[in-house]
Amino acid sequence: MRKFIYFCLAVVAVAFAGQIYFESHPRRDPLPVSGKIVCFGDSLTSGFGATKGQTYPAQLALMISRPVVNAGRSGDTTQSAANRLHTDVLNHSPNMVLLSLGANDLLRGIPEEVAFRNLKTMIQEIQDSGALVIVGGVDVPIWGRGYGAMYQKLCRETGTDCVPNILDGIWGNHALMSDPIHPNDAGYKRMAEMFYQALKPYL
Repeated sequence: MRKFIYFCLAVVAVAFAGQIYFESHPRRDPLPVSGKIVCFGDSLTSGFGATKGQTYPAQLALMISRPVVNAGRSGDTTQSAANRLHTDVLNHSPNMVLLSLGANDLLRGIPEEVAFRNLKTMIQEIQDSGALVIVGGVDVPIWGRGYGAMYQKLCRETGTDCVPNILDGIWGNHALMSDPIHPNDAGYKRMAEMFYQALKPYL
């Protein structure tokens, strides 16, 4: 009898632990994404420094042979982007959103807790609309304030795929930069390739 009671308690404990895990790690939709793809972000998405047709969303569209909506706007922080989430992203009824924001928060010294709270809220709103989210983080040496690790933590909490640093191998490489902050055409191609690898399993 005692062994049976212990067994029942163990089953309850495992079930409870599983519930906590899946509530904190939402399941992603494993089905192929066949609808609209929206790239949502700041100047790294709008393509500051790129020549015509060479932004990362434009180059990504060529890689996947599908249209991609560029919803990037130069200068956006996580807060200003949140203010246009519905008009510029959700109104497209996307099936997938590639979200890359936080670089301007980092540059302007906006507290990390504010930036990542805004990001989490936006991710959850996009997920509630039924779309899959892939997050593109930003991290730079020395003054990156640990953003790369925080993006990964955010993605674990929200069940999203993560490209921890979309400027990996680009930032600081003069052959891939148009200015000290923004990539050139070749740099944006590299960004597109990183996002392509992340979304490829869902195509």
